[in-house]
This record gives sequence, structure tokens and C-alpha cells, in this order.
Amino acid sequence: MTSDNDNTGDDSPKMTSSQPYLIRAIYEWIVDNNLTPYLMVDGTRKGAIVPEDYLDDQGRIILNISPSATSELLMTNEEVTFNARFSGQAIGIVVPTYCVKAIYARENGQGMMFNDEGNEDTSEESVRRKKRAMLESVSSGASGDSAPSSESTDDAGDSPPDKKPPAGKGRKGPNLKVVK
Repeated sequence: MTSDNDNTGDDSPKMTSSQPYLIRAIYEWIVDNNLTPYLMVDGTRKGAIVPEDYLDDQGRIILNISPSATSELLMTNEEVTFNARFSGQAIGIVVPTYCVKAIYARENGQGMMFNDEGNEDTSEESVRRKKRAMLESVSSGASGDSAPSSESTDDAGDSPPDKKPPAGKGRKGPNLKVVK
């Protein structure tokens, strides 16, 4: 005999992703502590509208989502949207929550990384890009538990596309650990 509260069987209700709730909570926590929230995004996934000139060699972009760097920031369960400036040009950014790889504070690297979950873009091209990115990270000795050491945007959310710092060089970036 099973009770109505027994969620171990196949009849258990499917819950929505916790990721958008965690993104909003960590954003609020970072801002409440007067720090700068950065969002690491996989810009190659379906639905992501980000400036492609700023993507790193693995298709990621780091976005400053502080109140001073964005306007009209909206975080829903489906996506994060806002307006920002890149090289002086205003751009509307759309980031589906499944494209968010991490949210963290620029100043101390504290935040959270996310594993891929739900709404996966399983197109052949996407799978090829992911395999290539995994192989590149393995061949370069990079660990999947830390964020990239270069940023794609500066404090105001803009930097010239021709002045991207080389990956792995320059100042040391945040070091995030995957929490399970």
C-alpha cells in the first residue's frame, strides 16, 4: 500500500526546473551585498540572443547584469532579458534559463554553476559544438568545475570586440565549484 505522498514511483509529479529560481535568488543575494552579478551564458544554444562577436572559443559569454549595466532586466522562469551596451551600441539580450551556465559575483567569484537540464537543444549542430568544446577543454587541461578566466564584457557591459583578453592569461578569474 502506498500513500498519496509517496513520490518514489513512476507516478510522481514532474517538477519544473529549480534553475530560474536559483538564478533570481543568487542575483538578489549578490546585489544585496553591493557586488557585481555576472552571468556566464552558452551563447551557442537555441534561443540565446547575445552579441556573437563577444563569444569565447567555447561559445560562452560573460554578461554583467548589475542594475547599473543593464536596463529593463526581467528574470522569468523561461528567460533572462535586458538591454545593455556593447561598444556603445544598445543591444537587447535574451538568455533562456537553460543557457545560463553560472551566476557569480565578479569581486569574489561566489555564486553557482549549473548543469545542463531540461529544454536541451539536441540539434545535430549543437551536439557537434558541445563535443568540440568538451574535446578542446580536455585537450587544454581545463577543468569543468571552474569558470573561464577571461570576461567578455567590462563593468558597463561593453568592450571592443577586437580587445578580448586571451583565454587563460591576464588576471585570475573566479573559481566556481559545482554544488550537487
